[in-house]
Amino acid sequence: MDKKQELLNKIHDNIKEYCDTYFDFSFQTNNPVVRLHEPTTSGDEIFAAVDTMLSTFTTMGKKVRAFENQYAQYTGTKHSVMSNSGSSANLLAVAALANPFTRDYLKPGDEVIVPALSWSTTIWPLIQHNLVPVIVDCDINDFNLDLDKLEKAIGPKTRAIKLVHVYGNPCNMDAIMALAKKHNLFVIEDCCEAMGATYDGKSVGSFGLVGNFSFFFSHHISTMEGGISVTNDFDFTETMRILRAHGWSREADEHQKYVNMYPDIDPRFIFINVGYNLRPTEVNAAMGQIQLPKLDKLIDNRRETADFYLKHLAKHSEFFHFQKETPKGKHVWFGFPVILKDNAPFSVKDITTYMQQRHIETRPVIAGNMARHPAFKMYEHRIAGDLSSADTVMKKGFAFACHHAVDQHAREYVVQTIDSFIAEFVHGRSKITAAV
Repeated sequence: MDKKQELLNKIHDNIKEYCDTYFDFSFQTNNPVVRLHEPTTSGDEIFAAVDTMLSTFTTMGKKVRAFENQYAQYTGTKHSVMSNSGSSANLLAVAALANPFTRDYLKPGDEVIVPALSWSTTIWPLIQHNLVPVIVDCDINDFNLDLDKLEKAIGPKTRAIKLVHVYGNPCNMDAIMALAKKHNLFVIEDCCEAMGATYDGKSVGSFGLVGNFSFFFSHHISTMEGGISVTNDFDFTETMRILRAHGWSREADEHQKYVNMYPDIDPRFIFINVGYNLRPTEVNAAMGQIQLPKLDKLIDNRRETADFYLKHLAKHSEFFHFQKETPKGKHVWFGFPVILKDNAPFSVKDITTYMQQRHIETRPVIAGNMARHPAFKMYEHRIAGDLSSADTVMKKGFAFACHHAVDQHAREYVVQTIDSFIAEFVHGRSKITAAV
């Protein structure tokens, strides 16, 4: 063994010892805390990051391409393009669809349907490319696009649907793809909350032209920062690769084609399109290569936690409305959302304050109704029909942890805390709900 390998082995062992000693994210009964998110990384990922840093080869390269191939295989798609965030993945997808390199590309003024219940960077790339968001309500049961309102929103300028699999619950892709085919619409899938989710046994993100995922800390697996776009369209992949890095050709699989076309230009710097710098690093990819094989097991824990909540909070269904898993879908539970019914004698602030005082973190469901945020006052958009369900989610909804590190003790603590709140706030202390 040479000196270099000996030092690397020592670093690996020290990192493993540190993580084994200090990385304990399980629930502690003597100091109860249930955070919205916990790290998915362990010593293996951290060593992979350090090892990559020590190699000094950190700019996007072979590890990124290897992880792209690995992720495409996981989703059952032909191609994938990694970027520096899920938001950037959404941006790349829209930028490519609105680029002259794409056949029948979107042009300024074209409309794209988006769900009201979504996130800012689901929608901002449309505005940034002079497209018009058409905002459509959600279904109050699955939280995804309301299919009846979706079809009614389609107009003469509508060119695409950009859907969100809300909180990891797959949309009804049979219905949406049939609608897209009927009206000749592109489909972009925002899967940033839905990594590992499937519909009818097929990965979300693989139905439309392109699907986008996030590797941010709070998501199903993490590469610190990072995102990825999957597609079966080679030309669209090439366009995203070119746009991702400055508009030059050198990351394109068909780079040599451009070298032959422009022999008088340095082949390293042939700019054939507009572009950004949305590149991930080799460090992100090295972590992702180790994280991805763990994903299915992490999802199993999320689903077990959600089942536990649904079973043991059902006794409060007089006051709570729960998200319903889409038929044929596999929900991966980005978090556990709850909507207060109209007859609930308490507010979201009442129950979330009570939970947070007992160290159970809560948050709104995504961003609520995006149409109600002040940024929309500045930009052209169209609201199709009423947004009553998204308004309800925004005003009466909240979410709490349903991640891989929520163990049985944490599940019980969450349910017992909600039971206690109902007992104290609704029934009075003398009628305490039975313990889990």
